[in-house]
Amino acid sequence: MFRIEGFLLLLEGLFMLTVLPVTYLHHGLRAFSMPFSALITLLTGLVLVIATRNHKTEKTSSRDGVFIVCTSWLVVSLFGAMPYLLSKSVPNFTDGFFEALSGFTTTGASVLKNIEAVPKDILFWRSMTQWIGGLAIIVFTIAILPFLSMGGMQLFVAETNGINYDKLHPRIMHTAKRVWGVYLFFTLLETLLLYWGDMGLYDAVCHSMSTISSGGFSTRTANMGAFSNYSQVVVSVFMVLAGCNFSLLLLSFGRRSFAILKNQEFNSFLKYILLVGVGIGLVLLFGCHKSYGSAFRESFFAVISSMTTTGFFVSDYGAWPAFTSILLFLLMFIGACSGSTSGGVKVFRHLIFVKNSMLELKRILHPNAVLPVKINGKSISTNGIYKNMAFIFIFFLVFLFGVIVLRFTGNDFETALGASLGALGNVGTSIGQVGPGGSYVAFTVGAKWILMLLMLVGRVELFSLLTLLSRNFWRN
Repeated sequence: MFRIEGFLLLLEGLFMLTVLPVTYLHHGLRAFSMPFSALITLLTGLVLVIATRNHKTEKTSSRDGVFIVCTSWLVVSLFGAMPYLLSKSVPNFTDGFFEALSGFTTTGASVLKNIEAVPKDILFWRSMTQWIGGLAIIVFTIAILPFLSMGGMQLFVAETNGINYDKLHPRIMHTAKRVWGVYLFFTLLETLLLYWGDMGLYDAVCHSMSTISSGGFSTRTANMGAFSNYSQVVVSVFMVLAGCNFSLLLLSFGRRSFAILKNQEFNSFLKYILLVGVGIGLVLLFGCHKSYGSAFRESFFAVISSMTTTGFFVSDYGAWPAFTSILLFLLMFIGACSGSTSGGVKVFRHLIFVKNSMLELKRILHPNAVLPVKINGKSISTNGIYKNMAFIFIFFLVFLFGVIVLRFTGNDFETALGASLGALGNVGTSIGQVGPGGSYVAFTVGAKWILMLLMLVGRVELFSLLTLLSRNFWRN
């Protein structure tokens, strides 16, 4: 485990080095927060790698995979908090760790209020943590594991839950490279499109990294509302792509170019966006008297951002009619497709829940009938149905736990609801005081640590983290 963590820190240190051109361009040679953070991270990673150079494991068990994935977010976030602390962008360790973990888990919850006052290299690192957290760290680790004589399949399964990896490539290293290639391609493409609009190169790169990772960190306090309609449309398109199953995206680049169009989860994902987007757009058009273009642009942007759990915003949807906020809140629960960078329950589980509930009514009327739940023409096993239903149930219980705890720490009910789902669903921007333009800075220290726990639970998915609390997990 320490060998893997060492290589993770080396990779993180290298990413910090890529921020140095931004540091020296905007702040000169006197800036030390990013160079010093990169140096400490690289040295720590190097020490761990050298100290464990004789350690070799031919096979990584599922238990090892779960443990490594869970601890990886904590380790990289611990070192990722250094730039915030050294630059004094945050006042204390809790806020620094909160901002870093929120980035690496692609949550997008922030304790920063005046974004423009933060050094530009720190904001660049802030967006990069989300980009790394989306797919890159674990995929990079998988790509180098064969050279370390350690198996990578269990890490891949634990991290990219939902990707049908067996149909992509028989060798996990090649699969990881292909996932990384698609991820990088979309990032570069979006950067170019945003740069052709009203964004400078710096803003374009930062927002591209936050979009593809479904993160939502921005370089402006007004978020995407500070940019043109063109940029908002471009970001909307790439939020949809980030919410797709990456295995289907990979297959779409190959021989099965239309595989994604036949996928029931993807079609349902688009239907939710279309129906709710049109519905809220009509409300804004006739109820709020917005222009046709503004009504549907703002509506679809809010719907896509909520369902992909990205957390970008162009206007304060909290000021819209109350039931529109409820619809957006429900979309945050659902999330986008499995195998994407988004959070939430995922559309696949929602489909199973709805289909099984409807079939249960038929089973009451026809107790002897065999009525299997089918997704994409394939029957879901009873065990699979139970697991997915249990996941939804536990997700809701953890959400309620967060609401109760946050309520007892002095927050109003709406803010407790929004912050709990914002952290657990890796949404960030939600409702209440953590709605568009809001911040998590006012929460107590204890509440922030509870929110960080919810972020971690939501990022590694419930079952992965809950297994760590099982007594059987720690037995040989």
